[in-house]
Amino acid sequence: MEKLNGQTIGEIVADDYRTAGIFKKFGLDFCCGGKRTVSEACEKKGVDFDKLSKELLSLGSVNSANHNYNDWSPALLVDYIIERHHEFVRAKTSEIEIYAHKVARVHGERHEEVIQIRDTFLTLKEEMLSHLMKEEEILFPYIKQLVNAEKKGKPVEKPDFKTAANPVAMMEAEHEDAGNLMAQIEELSNGFTPPQDACATYRVLFQNLEGFQDDLHKHVHLENNVLFPKALELENRLN
Repeated sequence: MEKLNGQTIGEIVADDYRTAGIFKKFGLDFCCGGKRTVSEACEKKGVDFDKLSKELLSLGSVNSANHNYNDWSPALLVDYIIERHHEFVRAKTSEIEIYAHKVARVHGERHEEVIQIRDTFLTLKEEMLSHLMKEEEILFPYIKQLVNAEKKGKPVEKPDFKTAANPVAMMEAEHEDAGNLMAQIEELSNGFTPPQDACATYRVLFQNLEGFQDDLHKHVHLENNVLFPKALELENRLN
């Protein structure tokens, strides 16, 4: 319990991703807010620390079927994030946009919030697609260069951005922005709860938005709390 009290949420989720579901249940942010300790997050949100701790500790040891991302190399993490999360974002944002336009057009007069949801999601889509491109064209290739340099025992060429800490800081700020936009959508949708008169498309839209938020949380967690610290540590070792 004492160790748990001193750990950050990001560290705990990095060690065992099953804990993410418990933090979500208690309304604690494990991705953008992952740098807070559990006790700090509990105090800020008014959560019972002892109750949360009991649920976390009740999970026991990590099941071998779960990925232990902390053991993965930065290069493997980069490939996994692109294939699993970046491709998901590209596919799902286009799909959700179609639903959002239709629901806003059909139901916007009675439920004005769906117009705000559409507009907010379109902003999120635009920002995220730009974000993915920056990661794939600037930061991620440099991380792979670092990995190759360490393997070959050779120095890595200094990038234009001087150090990985600079693009990492920018990516983390953009993660925070994306999380805030997604939180606005969650609030506007009453926790992704469709109204009684919602049609099938309305319900599918909300289901997709909730799934998108879940993926975003895991996506941001893997970068903020696992990949980026590994990359910065690797760069420091090579310098």
